[in-house]
Amino acid sequence: MKNLLREKLKIKLKNKHGVLGKEKYFNSAVLVPLIKINDEWHLLFEKRANKIRQGGEVSFPGGEYDSKDNENFEETAIRETIEELGIDRNKIEIIGSMGTLITPMGVSVDPFVAFLKIKVPDELSIDKNEVEKIFTIPLSFFLNNEPLKYFVQVEVKPSVTNEKGETVELLPAKKFGLPERYSKPWRGGRHRILVYETDEETVWGITAELVFEFCKLLKPES
Repeated sequence: MKNLLREKLKIKLKNKHGVLGKEKYFNSAVLVPLIKINDEWHLLFEKRANKIRQGGEVSFPGGEYDSKDNENFEETAIRETIEELGIDRNKIEIIGSMGTLITPMGVSVDPFVAFLKIKVPDELSIDKNEVEKIFTIPLSFFLNNEPLKYFVQVEVKPSVTNEKGETVELLPAKKFGLPERYSKPWRGGRHRILVYETDEETVWGITAELVFEFCKLLKPES
């Protein structure tokens, strides 16, 4: 019996990697697009249309991953980029994955670095229903300028008040005999917020984190 369990675990754990319980998050994938303009590399960003989720914010092209579509995260990033930027698939050259970013808000993001085989952003035909505008910022700006760092306090609430003013218990701590402190809101850790102030737009939040991590790949190790 012990040997059977050992062998089963070896098989199950052989290729096990990545984020445990990833399916419980809002899973998304984005492209980190690079375009060469006048012999200088730029990162391409989009400003989301006001009427969609997180409207008016700066982001990379991308969207929600749906396992029902039988596509991987890379394909999600490519598909969303094609839809949002109006670019042909053969003009997207995927270089590689940066890994997975997990946020305290229950969002996971898988970013993929790619070269866009275009000469100028005007070649793109953006979907105005999702994208207000696109713009580029020289990669050198981010390599030469550290982001501003701020923090927000994360709080866990075991109950919430609905629109009728009623208390909705999310975690029945008393029912399960958990310590009294879990019946009331408790403080989590501080969450870092990065902000890049640019002449074009403010790049912050998840997008700034991805830019920061991308630049770390290019900088010599300290």
